[in-house]
Amino acid sequence: MRKAEKADRIVEVLEGLYPETPIPLDHEDSFQLLVAVVLSAQTTDKKVNEITPSLFAQGGDAASMAALEIDHIKELIKQIGLAPQKSKALKGLSTIITNQHGGAVPSTFEELEALPGVGHKTASVVMAQAFGVPAFPVDTHIHRLAARWGLSSGKNVAVTERDLKAVFAKELWNKLHLQIIYFGREYCPARYHDLTECPICAWTATKKRIAEEARMNASTRKKKSKKR
Repeated sequence: MRKAEKADRIVEVLEGLYPETPIPLDHEDSFQLLVAVVLSAQTTDKKVNEITPSLFAQGGDAASMAALEIDHIKELIKQIGLAPQKSKALKGLSTIITNQHGGAVPSTFEELEALPGVGHKTASVVMAQAFGVPAFPVDTHIHRLAARWGLSSGKNVAVTERDLKAVFAKELWNKLHLQIIYFGREYCPARYHDLTECPICAWTATKKRIAEEARMNASTRKKKSKKR
């Protein structure tokens, strides 16, 4: 099956499963979304949503966040991973947004990626979800699934983003990246996944890929069994 045919069928399946795609990170505006996405690195969305209410109560906009001390921000977000680095990033990006952008989150990739703690993926999420600009943020779920589905070589997230943008229509990107994330969480986990039983992997993955993952799962289970 050609990539274009796969892409069309994947869109059909995902539209059937996820006709609506609510943003998984709780926020009230573009600034809070930016903060939540920065916090979500190497942390679950669920955990981020647990700590942001108290954080936003004190730093719900750029000026308020910039006024907080780094140590205080760190205390408010201490339950999530990389809290020391993230607290510095939040202080820094809030200060820049306040002083250089009039308190408004910038709406270009260049300006966003110039902010502390904001890489291309974070900027892509904000551009897509806050400003409606077509983007295809690639997280670990999307990177994994694109490789399983034979849509990308999976060498790195930059290659995966390029390959997915080439095969899916631009007007689908913003919704599709969320649909793939939801699918990865619910149907297509990283470990112990039987590709032959998956609603998409079953017909997109190559026989070689299916066999490789089956062997890997068997090997992992065997090692765990020996440790017991």
